[in-house]
Amino acid sequence: MPIMYWGSRRRRRAMRHPQENLLLLVCLGVSALAALGAVNRAIQGETTEPLLLLSIPGVVFFVRGQLYARQRVNGVRLSERQFPEAYRMVVDAARAFDLPEVPDAYVVLGNGQINAFASGHGFRRYVAINSDLFELGDKHGDQDTLRFVIGHEVGHIAAGHSSFWRQLGVSIANIIPGIGSSLSRAQEYTADNHAYAFCPQGAHGLRVLVAGKYLYRAVDFDGIAARARTDQGFFVLLVNLLSSHPISTWRFEALRDRSRPGRVL
Repeated sequence: MPIMYWGSRRRRRAMRHPQENLLLLVCLGVSALAALGAVNRAIQGETTEPLLLLSIPGVVFFVRGQLYARQRVNGVRLSERQFPEAYRMVVDAARAFDLPEVPDAYVVLGNGQINAFASGHGFRRYVAINSDLFELGDKHGDQDTLRFVIGHEVGHIAAGHSSFWRQLGVSIANIIPGIGSSLSRAQEYTADNHAYAFCPQGAHGLRVLVAGKYLYRAVDFDGIAARARTDQGFFVLLVNLLSSHPISTWRFEALRDRSRPGRVL
């Protein structure tokens, strides 16, 4: 399959959700205001919160390091000898998005969960794919879906979502309901845009998120996307607001209609 290179700054900007940077600034502002407020109260002798704030960088560093170690010691690392076809997809995605290094990639035991994520520690970046999701490509022959998933996760890395400084900067905002999650949803749309640029024919594979790995091929992708305009209301908005990922109807609609960015709120 030919590789489309999306490394230019203009193309990378085009794949970023238009609300992501604004929401990032909001989250950084919330975190900064919380820190300043705690310092001010400490100066007035009302609290010792600054000591807790000083521990946040260490906590973020520790959590990232522990998570990375867990994948390394419990997962199967993709390579030219271990799941070489999937490894080639990771290499292709890294090249397509002009990454300086190919991220590590691991298959980890899913225990029935359909999931994948991207993160980092130090200068390393990596993706981890649950075995139940990885099976779609390696066992069931749905290479396009696996390629889309890998493009999505490598897209997170290319967009800077796995940066230590970024995760530190939004760490306080992430604990406030609806604030950090809104940024997260915008980032998911950005990663979907990377995946679509990398393997557009794999977008329909996201049906696995709503029906599982055995039934997803029987699901009408367009039917779910069409419900984005009919299944609405207060509680739909609330479910979306509190979720780290866009609700499926909105996410499918964004992939079906490429003329508009996905809906965050």
